[in-house]
Amino acid sequence: MPNQKCKICGSEFYIKPFHAKKGWGKYCSIKCRSKAQRNGKWVKCVNCGKKIYRTPRDYRKSGSKRFFCSVSCHCSWENKNVRCGVNSPNWIVGEAAYRDLMRRHKIPFKCNKCGISDKRVLIVHHKNGNRKSNNIENLERLCCNCHAIAHV
Repeated sequence: MPNQKCKICGSEFYIKPFHAKKGWGKYCSIKCRSKAQRNGKWVKCVNCGKKIYRTPRDYRKSGSKRFFCSVSCHCSWENKNVRCGVNSPNWIVGEAAYRDLMRRHKIPFKCNKCGISDKRVLIVHHKNGNRKSNNIENLERLCCNCHAIAHV
């Protein structure tokens, strides 16, 4: 009775003499045979660092060579790194983005000149007068009255 050692896990198993002559019976199970057929690489998820297996076909298909463990991991990475500001598919020159910019930087809803905190009368003012210059240092909140005085 010929016994053979599995090339993957090392366990001993019985093999028929006829199969041994043909060169079959190198692996103890289909699971071990599948492991032997792998020719890809283990890579880390770009977002969370989890180890994932990718085949050579995955490498050929990928343009960026960035791999993710799941769709949700890919979306969260893309939302942090790709789809914000100028890189957003909805970005239109950035001229109207200053209100959102002030909100994201948590600048309080309060006039910088007189101190009124009524949201209905507050406006974002560009200090240098250029509406296309949306640097956070160039923006300030003013009430309608102080804003009118600033433009005189």
